[in-house]
Amino acid sequence: MAVRELHRLRRPHRFDVYIAVGGLLGGLLLVAIGLGTRPSDDPIALLDGPWPVLVPLCVMAGCEVLRRIAPRTALLIGTAAIVLDTLTQGNLFTVLMYTDVMYAAVLYGPLASARRIQWITGLLTVAGTLVPFAVWRVPEALLIGVVVGIVAYGPAATGWIVRNHRDAAEAARLRAEQTALLAEMDRAQAVTTERARMARELHDMVANHLSAIAIHSTAALSIDDPDTSRQALSVIRENSVEGLAEMRRLIGILRDGSGDREPAAAPTLDGLEALVDGARANGLDVTLDSAHGEVPAPVELAAYRIVQESLTNALKHACPGRVTVALVQRDGVLDVRVRSPYGHRDGPRAPGSGAGLVGMRERAALLDGTFDAGPEDSCWTVRATFPLVEGEPV
Repeated sequence: MAVRELHRLRRPHRFDVYIAVGGLLGGLLLVAIGLGTRPSDDPIALLDGPWPVLVPLCVMAGCEVLRRIAPRTALLIGTAAIVLDTLTQGNLFTVLMYTDVMYAAVLYGPLASARRIQWITGLLTVAGTLVPFAVWRVPEALLIGVVVGIVAYGPAATGWIVRNHRDAAEAARLRAEQTALLAEMDRAQAVTTERARMARELHDMVANHLSAIAIHSTAALSIDDPDTSRQALSVIRENSVEGLAEMRRLIGILRDGSGDREPAAAPTLDGLEALVDGARANGLDVTLDSAHGEVPAPVELAAYRIVQESLTNALKHACPGRVTVALVQRDGVLDVRVRSPYGHRDGPRAPGSGAGLVGMRERAALLDGTFDAGPEDSCWTVRATFPLVEGEPV
């Protein structure tokens, strides 16, 4: 693994280079004034003289350069250098740099290596305390374990603590980023949902009146009959006034309590009679069969809007004939069905964009209902079913 680390070497960190240079210069200063960690006549110092101290010192300085980019390699080489340093008069800066290499190996190395280093240095500290005392039976022998603990286990434990704090801070940062990302996604989804809702409301509230205006204005222009033109203009004026009122109510909703206008109450199934009467006034032959009990408010609004849009489509596209509107409640489901004559139409048509069908399908889906529209037995049939439970507002 150490060989693989060397193959992946990056550029050393500038701070690590500063540490290496500072440790090397400090060690050279101690060698110049003849200050070592043990006297020259110490029996452990097999390599006599000041110059052998320079070898582990220079090697340890090189390990400091690698402390961040190859921590395990630096620790292996540094351990060999510190063992060599014990065979000389010793240098304080070599020992200090080794503690930093041990600390960096736990902090920057792989997690598995950091755990192993913790266990190994802990066992060495215990062994360095108990074995010499058991052999020599003198209190001074306990100092060997203390030194091992200070040089090896202490830096490793410090690195482990710092690593845990660093990982916890990184995890907190990632959670904060994820929370911010989720909040932004929720905000974008809420904006999209609200825009779709307002598009449905705008289409359903105004399209019926504008379609009637388009059809009757076309009839007034194409038929050279004063009575027909007067009747068409009357219908156009009536739908213009009603459409303007609907637009003003929609603006009041968008302003959200600005004080200019109170938002209109949401339509209910009790208003279907008035809706059908308006369709009859626009020239449709409509029959209504409504048999339902108490219905949740979201379902009421969705069913009303689907009937309204279906009548608008019948006004724009249906052939002459009867349009039937039926609402039936059974088995916990409200079934809405609108049938209009389907085929070639001689009279004027109003252009369609398909947005009405999209809006009706969206309304049914929001309440876990079903929606289907298409030709059936020479009729264009719109059918929607809604489960009678409280659903998401549409």
